Amino acid sequence: MTSLAPRALTALSRPTLLAPTILNARCHAAAVDPPSGSSRRYLDGDVRHDWRRSEIQRIFDAPLMETIYRAATVHRMHQDASRIQLCTLMNIKTGGCTEDCKYCSQSSSYKTPTKASRLVDIEPVLEAARQAKANGSTRFCMGAAWRDLAGRKSGFEKILKMVKEVRAMNMEVCTTLGMLSPEQAQRLKEAGLSAYNHNLDTSREFYPEVITTRSYDERLSTIEAVRAAGISVCSGGILGLGEKDEDRVGLIHEVSRLSEHPESFPVNTLVPIEGTPLEKNDPVSVQTVLRTIATARIVLPKTIIRLAAGRHTFSETEQAMAFMAGANAIFTGETMLTTPCSGWDEDKAMLSRWGLRGQRSFEDKEDVSVSSVGAEAAAGVTAQA
Repeated sequence: MTSLAPRALTALSRPTLLAPTILNARCHAAAVDPPSGSSRRYLDGDVRHDWRRSEIQRIFDAPLMETIYRAATVHRMHQDASRIQLCTLMNIKTGGCTEDCKYCSQSSSYKTPTKASRLVDIEPVLEAARQAKANGSTRFCMGAAWRDLAGRKSGFEKILKMVKEVRAMNMEVCTTLGMLSPEQAQRLKEAGLSAYNHNLDTSREFYPEVITTRSYDERLSTIEAVRAAGISVCSGGILGLGEKDEDRVGLIHEVSRLSEHPESFPVNTLVPIEGTPLEKNDPVSVQTVLRTIATARIVLPKTIIRLAAGRHTFSETEQAMAFMAGANAIFTGETMLTTPCSGWDEDKAMLSRWGLRGQRSFEDKEDVSVSSVGAEAAAGVTAQA
């Protein structure tokens, strides 16, 4: 048995149709009840689009350490759990947004320390991308505080140029520019865009408590336009908005029902900002963050789970627990839009201490086996472009 690769060992722990136990003695690698009217029994690690909300709620409510163990097992079925995607996010147009998102300092609806500015020039963006790549980031993300691109023809042309130039550096490129039409999504694809971020933020039920200027279905329409253009979808949410556990489950349920699971699912925790309606919200507990990550990993087995905004408030051990629960991407660099972010050197040193390493740009051809990771981890994190 000791000669088997870690990948093979993982496969042995997965229940099969020949041994259809629902739960073993410790609830590990449990089979899942089929949806009503279906005779099929699903297994952990199966990619599904017919999850029942009650199924996801049971996963979320289970004993936390068992859920993390289960998520870690699923993670290793599809991905190399030793690799963490390093992303850098740059704010290319700050403030003045006409949306009323209650968490955001860039909304023109609130008086916050964030001052509105024009779209930045191309060269500072390219310099920031070069710096990010030199420091190990393999995905460069650009965010503009806009509701949509209506009336922004020259600005959009400038962004298309940014996308082309960053992609030419052999980096993955992501943007978040508000709502998109199918035609705009297609032009971004032609420019070389790898992914587009458009978060759902929370459950459909709680969403109107947070945002009133853009509907939930409008967000889903943009996601569909992005997907139809052949761009990877990045869509997740924010914890700490005042939502309840059932809303966290509702968010995961919503993205699980998409025709394709999102390529990445950011898990943000609210960073309260003075002047916003949510400035006095209590911080969300690390246990809630871990539950959300682990549940998302089980339900979205092939998706990248990104530990995003608010990560700087967690200790190194808490972040390591998030990686164990299935998170496999972080934002790293100087800032993250208008909130703090851990620096590259700090993050690379942390990952090295835990035997983790950077993920490559674009498709990673390496086998999911991690048997050779130890020697590389000892030499430090290697993020190869």
